[in-house]
Amino acid sequence: MLTPVHRWIWSDTDRRVQKLLRFSETETDGGRDILRAAEVTSDPLLRRLYLEHAIDEFRHGVLFRHRAAELLKVSASGSSPGFHGDWLAPGGHGLDDLQVDGESDRNMLAFLHLSEKAAASRFTVYRDVTQHDPSTRAVFEEILHDETFHMNYTLMQLARVEPKRHRRHLWWARLSRLWKAYLRLATGLAGILGSMLLTIQYFVLLPPFAWLARRAAHQERSGWTMVSPGHSDSLDRQY
Repeated sequence: MLTPVHRWIWSDTDRRVQKLLRFSETETDGGRDILRAAEVTSDPLLRRLYLEHAIDEFRHGVLFRHRAAELLKVSASGSSPGFHGDWLAPGGHGLDDLQVDGESDRNMLAFLHLSEKAAASRFTVYRDVTQHDPSTRAVFEEILHDETFHMNYTLMQLARVEPKRHRRHLWWARLSRLWKAYLRLATGLAGILGSMLLTIQYFVLLPPFAWLARRAAHQERSGWTMVSPGHSDSLDRQY
């Protein structure tokens, strides 16, 4: 249903540059988190897989950044557009608010599996709507191969680590992602409502006070006001 919207978002060169740069930053940050997971895990197989995964994420960040640089060179406009549609075309793997040091292998694998699955779904849409830009489409196509591998290996390793309860961990990870998405949405709505209330207060409450202040100013006599001699004694002392 949102394919026309995604196509419109990615049709603008400046928006593509901004989004690719965001994707690059998110992929690189995700690679750091996965590299940290490789350091803290006690499973040798998971450590090797996490290292390969982290290398892939860093490479994805480089691919996105290089493609953004190429588009920036040929972009006719140096200004960024006002609307990016981030909530319609999110990027990255959603590794935000993940405390890697405190996560067990099963929780980490469940979270990574759902994140890679969501990323593969989004990148598939972005690949399909960038037919007018073959180079950007090729970048998504290359990254999708890695995302599919990441999605598969995390599910297989989760089933190996927790053969009986791996589905339960997937459901808990889904609920955690939904809760974080709700918090982000609530925070965004709170910011919008706060801005609206401040704007209403500015245009509704401030004018009466300004009118009263102007009225009081008109009642004041202009120039210096003579003071009776009895009130000038304070000039002879400090207080």
